[in-house]
Amino acid sequence: VLYTVVIIVALALIGLILIQQSKSGGFGATFGGVGESVFGAQAANHLSKLTVIMTAVFFILTLLLTAISGQRAEENQKVKAMNSQLMRDAAVQAEKKATSDKENLTALTKSIKKAGADKAVGKKVPNAALPKK
Repeated sequence: VLYTVVIIVALALIGLILIQQSKSGGFGATFGGVGESVFGAQAANHLSKLTVIMTAVFFILTLLLTAISGQRAEENQKVKAMNSQLMRDAAVQAEKKATSDKENLTALTKSIKKAGADKAVGKKVPNAALPKK
């Protein structure tokens, strides 16, 4: 919305500048003094004041637009930092789980090997220690 307002103000400012008659004739004189014939004899004074006001409005809107864009960029940067922190945390958790799973698998493998060795020797082995088929 603010972009649209800035564009409208800029186009109005361009139009105001073009219809004014400059001291040396300029582009305003090309059209036969459009500013004077349309707006009357005091038009140059009023158009000059309106041009100053429109220029001030244009600069204020442009600065406001820059400030808003800067805040959005800062917010985006914060969101990216949070996302990367969450990804690192998830990776650490996944690594811990993988390590835990590997340790459990190693312990189970040792238990199965021990159960197989005990069975081969003739010791009684609980069913929980044997691998399921």
